[in-house]
Amino acid sequence: MDMNFRDEMKKMFEEVIGEIKSGTADFFDEEKKPFPKSEKETQTEKSPVRADEGLQNLGSKNTKYASDYSPEVLETFDNKHPDNDYFVKFNCPEFTSLCPITGQPDFATIYISYIPDKKMVESKSLKLYLFSFRNHGDFHEDCVNIIMKDLIKLMNPKYIEVWGKFLPRGGISIDPYCNYGRPDTKWEKLAWERLSHHDLYPENVDNR
Repeated sequence: MDMNFRDEMKKMFEEVIGEIKSGTADFFDEEKKPFPKSEKETQTEKSPVRADEGLQNLGSKNTKYASDYSPEVLETFDNKHPDNDYFVKFNCPEFTSLCPITGQPDFATIYISYIPDKKMVESKSLKLYLFSFRNHGDFHEDCVNIIMKDLIKLMNPKYIEVWGKFLPRGGISIDPYCNYGRPDTKWEKLAWERLSHHDLYPENVDNR
């Protein structure tokens, strides 16, 4: 091996080791990488996906998690199938809130089912909204009713129901259920029928 080449490699290696030790190494500096990001990649990082539809959270690299109840993070998009009725269901097994009396955490699975009209709730914004309950103090029954009312205000669905299945504290688990059907329509009748027949066959609670 050529001595000059070997000396140059040794010198370069020593410089790299010195930069690592001093903390000045820039191997991970985005602007100094040999293959810079394409314009599309840069634009994707800066702008959320489907921003033209008013969605600011979906695909954003700058997601902010609210430290308390924040209904303003909810976002909607247009229902692409308004000509037929269908259910959309969200299963949210990591819901947490605080007991307003003791400040202790409550854990639950929240089930949200609705029949959309013109607008639908965007799922990432719903996740951020539910996350905002983490430091919020409210009773179990209040949580599910607040969630339902916020979603009604947001998208005016034809029908919606929210069911919370909370883990027990003090030997008792609470499973509040609420629903809503648009007044003076068949959906109002559906809401009463589902409410009156709700939980006719209670599950065995042996895993909570």
